Amino acid sequence: MDNQKVQIFDTTLRDGEQVPGCKLNTEQKVIIARRLDELGVDVIEAGFPISSPGDFNSVEAISKIVENATVCALTRAVKEDIEVAAKALQFARIPRIHTGIGTSDSHIKYKFNATREEIIQRGAEAVAYAKTFVDDVEFYAEDAGRTDNAFLAKVCTEMIKAGATVLNIPDTTGYCLPDEYGAKIKYLRDHVVGIENVILSCHCHNDLGLATANSIAGIMNGVRQVECTINGIGERAGNTSLEEVVMILRQHPALGFDTKINSKLLYDTSRLVSESMGMMVQPNKAIVGANAFAHSSGIHQDGVIKNRETYEIMDPKDVGVTESAIILTARSGRAALAYRAKKIGYELTKLQLDIVYFEFLKFADRKKEVQDNDVHQIILLSKIGLLN
Repeated sequence: MDNQKVQIFDTTLRDGEQVPGCKLNTEQKVIIARRLDELGVDVIEAGFPISSPGDFNSVEAISKIVENATVCALTRAVKEDIEVAAKALQFARIPRIHTGIGTSDSHIKYKFNATREEIIQRGAEAVAYAKTFVDDVEFYAEDAGRTDNAFLAKVCTEMIKAGATVLNIPDTTGYCLPDEYGAKIKYLRDHVVGIENVILSCHCHNDLGLATANSIAGIMNGVRQVECTINGIGERAGNTSLEEVVMILRQHPALGFDTKINSKLLYDTSRLVSESMGMMVQPNKAIVGANAFAHSSGIHQDGVIKNRETYEIMDPKDVGVTESAIILTARSGRAALAYRAKKIGYELTKLQLDIVYFEFLKFADRKKEVQDNDVHQIILLSKIGLLN
């Protein structure tokens, strides 16, 4: 039986761009949108049109060039927001308006100074109004992670009645534990009237480092759309990482889910976003970090050289990385040194390797990482020692 499809909703150009210092111009956004479309994302959240003329222009420009994905624009539950979003999306082949309102007691009391009933009314009116412009309307229940489940189910039921096609259940503050978030999704599946007629979506933040785990828990309990960003960028500690969700599902086929993402474009897409935003990817970032397929420990290096799967659960080529990297340091063993020497043209005998390795360790103690030109120098010094 084929795996169930999980849609990928990419919000790199909206939530991801909210990172301080990561502002993109329209031309940069269009380039990234083209790549996201090529990557195979199902939905591109292109921006928040009413927030600025630049954001409006970017959403409009992206709407014109995206060939396959749904193009989505964010709004508040405000008529003017919705009207501006609809105008920005007028050229989109498949448009979606993403509207919503806070549903937690904290948001209701302190952000809106309203009652629960008023929040439901405002949300339903926004969905119904958005529906007059587009067929596809997504509703977000902001701070759903801290919203009482029974009330959240009531909100969702009313939004479906109003015409919502997608229900977004955000863990806006990154507070939930995976079991807790999964249970929330299951509760909604069991208690929301009409839930079988809409797509459940998760939008998890990474304040406690649990965004990806929460998203996977959501999928296992009924979520069929994951809202995420390239490199996990986004507000505060970031969002669910697109590349992590994609590769988790692909590396665990027994879960029964998959996406239509072309994973071989992940590494290049990561670099494109990083360079465009001027935001470095941490070297130990899963999937796309510089060290994700790099090995410096002698024990690990020996294992990978003998059989890559000894210490790698993914083939680097599957995410667009050319090959695993054997990094020479003072912790490297003879196998790694022989491997790197062979790469640059030296076939060392066991006796030669022993002598070269002795020189290598002295060199490596003085330098953090030994490069290929250093290996040349070490072998040259070692051969002089042999001749004497």
